[in-house]
Amino acid sequence: MGLEQYSPTGFRMLPPVVKNLLIINGIFFLATLGLGKAFNIDLNDIFGLHYIGSHFFKPYQFVTYMFMHGGFGHIFFNMFALWMFGYVLENYWGPKRFLLYYFVTGIGAALVQMTITYFQVSHLEASMAQEQIATVINEGYKIIVENKNYVDPSMGRLNILYNTATIGASGAVFGILLAFGMMFPNTLIYVYFAIPVKAKWFVILYGALELVSGLYNARGDNVAHFAHLGGMLFGIILILIWKRRYKKNQFHEQ
Repeated sequence: MGLEQYSPTGFRMLPPVVKNLLIINGIFFLATLGLGKAFNIDLNDIFGLHYIGSHFFKPYQFVTYMFMHGGFGHIFFNMFALWMFGYVLENYWGPKRFLLYYFVTGIGAALVQMTITYFQVSHLEASMAQEQIATVINEGYKIIVENKNYVDPSMGRLNILYNTATIGASGAVFGILLAFGMMFPNTLIYVYFAIPVKAKWFVILYGALELVSGLYNARGDNVAHFAHLGGMLFGIILILIWKRRYKKNQFHEQ
């Protein structure tokens, strides 16, 4: 199967991988609401991606964080974008390649976010006393649960990095957006359902906005901007690898 030559047997508005991803995300979201209200169990805390140095970090979180969301608006816009761009790509690539791309970009986003968090934590800890760091690690989670934080800005920021989880499918969704822009660069995307912008320019502008937001919101705006960029980064790497393999196969066939 060539990257530019895949031709599906039928074009579906809700192909199987996109459909099942929507269902799984919906199930996790409902379970989060139900278990939270009935048993005070926070699935976002269990399955969300914690910093690798946290007591709450588990390796499986690199995958499970993609299926967790913090509210209706969060899941709605992620799932809408997944469907809007994803169904076209799945029809174009086929389900296996699309599923692989989704998880590579999602996990890649988590790796980038974890790397950025590591450098942020290291920078903060270098300017803090060991007693302060130990206090955050051992007691900070209880304060976060109470929707409070330390008055000291360094301790407060370190507490957020250690004891809050990254959640959401946004990293994979940004990877899908990147792929859509590369595969269909001149397709018009209607921003706010009114302003037409070619996909390639939309992706470039959105990526630049995320980079600026990530750099100038270092103190935290509760959005994992670098995870979004990580999804796009791993997406472009994977697409370039596929294109290179396709060109090699074409060369050998001649």
